[in-house]
Amino acid sequence: MPAAGSPTDNSESTPATAALLGIYLNDHLAGATGGLDLVRRAAGAHRGTTTGQALERYAAEIAEDREALLDMMRALDVPVRRYKVIAGWAGEKLGRLKPNGKLLERSPLSSLIELEALRLGVEGKVSGWRTLRAVAEHDSRLDVKRLEVLLSRASEQADNLEELRTRTAEELFGSG
Repeated sequence: MPAAGSPTDNSESTPATAALLGIYLNDHLAGATGGLDLVRRAAGAHRGTTTGQALERYAAEIAEDREALLDMMRALDVPVRRYKVIAGWAGEKLGRLKPNGKLLERSPLSSLIELEALRLGVEGKVSGWRTLRAVAEHDSRLDVKRLEVLLSRASEQADNLEELRTRTAEELFGSG
């Protein structure tokens, strides 16, 4: 058993802190749920292209990341708040209703907006993994090495999504 105050001591977490962490992790789960739906839809819209292949890979990785988050929530005894998961799912569906210059078909702007939203979502995931990495310094229920792998992968996803976003913007608006 770790000594009180040691890096792996879980006892310093107060009920209020645990509740805040639960809210935080459920918010990230809602974002992961919406992001997963979004990346799957975007991958389908680009099926058969190099962008589609990249997005399919990210969809698989984001699904794995979402499962990793659920694993950590279980390890921390954080209950899943279904209403937040449903809100994340519904938010992605509502995002499709924005005016984009086309009424019944996919707009050329759709790809750019989706890539921007995915990039922002992955940046949020990077922040979430960093936060959990800091929590892991004093909570042995979290696997530091796993978090470092997840953080590295999320950073790579963000960089690659930025490249896709930039290329899409240049194709849509020209480079000058």
